[in-house]
Amino acid sequence: MDSILLEDNRHWVNQSIYGDFVAREILDKAIKFLGTKEILALVGARRVGKSTLAKLLIHELLKSVEAKNIFFINLEKPEFIPYKDDASYLGVIFDAYLKLANPNREKKIYFFIDEVQIFQNWEIFVKSKYENSNIKFIITGSNASLLTSNYATVLTGRVLRLEIYSFNFREFLQFKKLDFSTKIQRAANKIEISRAMDEYLKWGGYYSVISNSDEMLKKEYLMNVAEDIILKDIVPRYNIKSSQIIRDLFYYLVSNAATTLNYSSLAKKLSVDPKMIKEYIGYFEDNFLIHTISAYHDKLTSQIKSAKKLYLSDNGFLNLGVNRTKNLGTALENLVFNELYKKDEKVTYRKDNQEVDFYTQNRLYQVAYDISDEKTKKRELNAFGEFKKEGDRCTLITYDANETILDVEVLSIDRFLLEADEGLNIE
Repeated sequence: MDSILLEDNRHWVNQSIYGDFVAREILDKAIKFLGTKEILALVGARRVGKSTLAKLLIHELLKSVEAKNIFFINLEKPEFIPYKDDASYLGVIFDAYLKLANPNREKKIYFFIDEVQIFQNWEIFVKSKYENSNIKFIITGSNASLLTSNYATVLTGRVLRLEIYSFNFREFLQFKKLDFSTKIQRAANKIEISRAMDEYLKWGGYYSVISNSDEMLKKEYLMNVAEDIILKDIVPRYNIKSSQIIRDLFYYLVSNAATTLNYSSLAKKLSVDPKMIKEYIGYFEDNFLIHTISAYHDKLTSQIKSAKKLYLSDNGFLNLGVNRTKNLGTALENLVFNELYKKDEKVTYRKDNQEVDFYTQNRLYQVAYDISDEKTKKRELNAFGEFKKEGDRCTLITYDANETILDVEVLSIDRFLLEADEGLNIE
């Protein structure tokens, strides 16, 4: 046990071990909650950087906290898996830490638990220590329902939740060391930023993708992420008998991003029950592979029953589809969705005689890659008229146009992304 714990806690020996990790924008928000009593939950898809963010928090804590009062464990380690159905084993691990590290118990202990959902009923252990000990818990998890299970409800009001995403465009430019901090710098680096946008639009923001120049390896990595989520998380967790059907469904969905879902049609294509299709899509959502949005309606029940539109959680996954043609419009719409979703998970679309891609926070958004053709421009602008109400604003996002047409703000995708902010959800 000692060697396993030391492997995950190298900061006990070398306190600068995490100093070279790439910083994330959400780090400052996470740091603010280290001083609170509440459990900090870092949730998001596999490999978006939850563990890295946890280690960046450790690096920050080491400035004022004794190293041995900071404890990190990764529950995906093979040595822990045999005990995943026994939440009491978390107590065994913690006791082994106390014996090995001998932390200063008069001061707060910061306990990081990586991929906490691996252990059944983990909440029982966390709640017992939360109530009776001077411990600050920071947990990471790879499914959205991490805090909504029957047991996890006992933690209601005791958890601060931060959702972690793959690199946004600002972080992507920082990784590439491109300065965009002022209008002058954006103008000076205009060509390089444009090239970076093309790359980001195609490959998304997974660190292992953006840090690799080989396109074959990029695609292989993205496929491995998707397959790991499906085969290691979804299939065993939900006792799915046919992994091939759920894999086929995912790749079909990838090939039809930014379209309206039809459960009956999907069921016929895969020769399964529509109810199963709906369940599987829910599993993909719960594990941060995809998102679905409803059509806006004044009545919530009608909105819930409306046809759902599908988007992928990272543009890189678009490369896994069977479509051979490069659909830049789909890539742009998917990218815009993800940025809007970070700020408002209740984003909707509008549809009647015409359709507007997104509606959120009293703003209608239309997405069109190229509006140089007058017919295209007119079609996109006219769609706003059907849905605009008093107080609503209208934005048309394109690849490179910036102008104002009547009351519609036309924004290039780089301006839209560089001016956006990340959001914080508290549970």
